[in-house]
Amino acid sequence: MVAAPAPVEVSSLRAPVEMIGGLPIAVIDRAASARLMIDAAASRRHSMKPALVFTSANGQVISMCASDDAVRKLFLAADLIHADGMPIVFASRILCRYPLPERVATTDLFHDVARQAQVRGTTFYMLGGTSSTIEQAVRQARALYPELAIVGYRDGYFGEDEESAVVDAINAVQPDILWLGMGAPAEQLFAMRNRDRLRQVGIIKTSGGLFDFLSGRNRRAPKWVQAIGLEWAFRTLLEPRRLVGRYMVTNPHALFLLLTQTRSSPVGRET
Repeated sequence: MVAAPAPVEVSSLRAPVEMIGGLPIAVIDRAASARLMIDAAASRRHSMKPALVFTSANGQVISMCASDDAVRKLFLAADLIHADGMPIVFASRILCRYPLPERVATTDLFHDVARQAQVRGTTFYMLGGTSSTIEQAVRQARALYPELAIVGYRDGYFGEDEESAVVDAINAVQPDILWLGMGAPAEQLFAMRNRDRLRQVGIIKTSGGLFDFLSGRNRRAPKWVQAIGLEWAFRTLLEPRRLVGRYMVTNPHALFLLLTQTRSSPVGRET
């Protein structure tokens, strides 16, 4: 196996990528991702630049992007795309010169970043979920990381007429990282629509169902199930009515795209 090229200086956000399933996926592990987020957010503090947007892709996202050009453009506009799905990692190991070192699931990455944030003084804002879910997620985060500065939070249920006030409230507390959990593509739409206004924010990290897991509302699959790429099956067993139809459509489509739209870059193209 050829070792992936080491990410260049993280403050420049020039991480190597491979085209996997039709999307440019960062060749980076969780530890390096956490350092990158902390360093990049710190470098942009008080810079008044538009917020950076880090997002994630799994099989559902790959299928969605291939089916909807508007959604694909949202993901391509992000500054970095993590691989939040083991099938993406497996495809890279078979078809790419520089395979992905591991899955970078946001639910795990949050804890990697939080541990470093306590030491570095990195501040968080958490936006999304229901009011009860986000409140419990914040309580849990503060219990796990007592020195972590969570400067604000709110639920993700607000109308278009309230969005400007939500953005103003986030800017007012100047968080280094905004964790945005609204589900795809709603969170990508919010991020891209508001990144230019969120100039007091370092990084917007789209987070999917992070707050459901952090609050304890949803359970993660056992580690061995995650490792073999079957977390989707575990989730389907827990929520069959909501997920069976989705995965019956997106899984075969995503597999086809991973096999046909993955191509290796000879030099590990950079973001």
